[in-house]
Parts: sequence; structure tokens; C-alpha cells
Amino acid sequence: MDLRKIKKLIDLLEESNLAELEIKEGEEVVRLSRVPKNTAPVAAAPAAPVAVAAAPVAAAPAAVVEAPVANALPAGHVVKAPMVGTFYASATPGTPAFVKVGQQVKAGETLGIIEAMKMFNQIEADVAGTVQAILVENGQPVEFDEPMFVIA
Repeated sequence: MDLRKIKKLIDLLEESNLAELEIKEGEEVVRLSRVPKNTAPVAAAPAAPVAVAAAPVAAAPAAVVEAPVANALPAGHVVKAPMVGTFYASATPGTPAFVKVGQQVKAGETLGIIEAMKMFNQIEADVAGTVQAILVENGQPVEFDEPMFVIA
């Protein structure tokens, strides 16, 4: 693979939110990954015990923070993201959102769209009811199994 192509791939990785990029051309494979700016890379074996000792300390505050968030959700059925991608509230920019808080929805009705790998996937209500909360914003990246809507 040409060195210029590899440099362009590095630039693409730095400009995007991607953590890892793998390109295959025939039998050649290039895999680029980066460490987030907030974390220190794990280097030699002497650094490993420090990282292991720090992990339990970091995990404890995260558990404390997540508990109130789970309780903050309104009562009802939670619709979660079935994939990683970008959430869109409407089919095209400038058009009204598929649903709003307080709106009645039927099972199978479109709640939003997740774009993943240039494919647009409709997110449908799996229960009928009233939209109690919309937990994601238009254009926001979503993770797999992230709560998106609450329907009661």
C-alpha cells in the first residue's frame, strides 16, 4: 500500500470520532487505532500493576454515578439503540421529528433513524403508548443498548 494512502488514513482517523480503522486491499491490510486523549497508553510490564490497581478505584465512582441516572428515567418501556450509529429525529433536515414527548404511538411506528455505515435504519416502537421521554438529541452518536425513548 502506498505511503501517501496510509498518511491520508491517519489524517482521516484523527479528524473523525473513530478509535480504530482497518482497510483491506487485496492481501494487504492496514489497521490504525488510537488511544483517547484522556487516557494514558499502557506501555511496559512495570506500568501494568499501576493500571490494575487504578482500575477498581475508577470503577467505584462510575457505579455510583450510573445508579441515579437509571432512576432518573420515567416509568415505562425503554426503547434502546439496537446498534451503534448516529441518531436522527426526522427523515431529512428541516422536517418535523417522527415523534415528540406526549405523542401517542402504535407498535411498529417509526420513532427515529440510526445511520450506521451509510445505512439508515428505522427505530420502531415495540409497544403502543405515549412517548414519555426522548433521551437522545438529533445528530447525537448512540451506543449499542443505549436508552433512547421511554414509552408508557
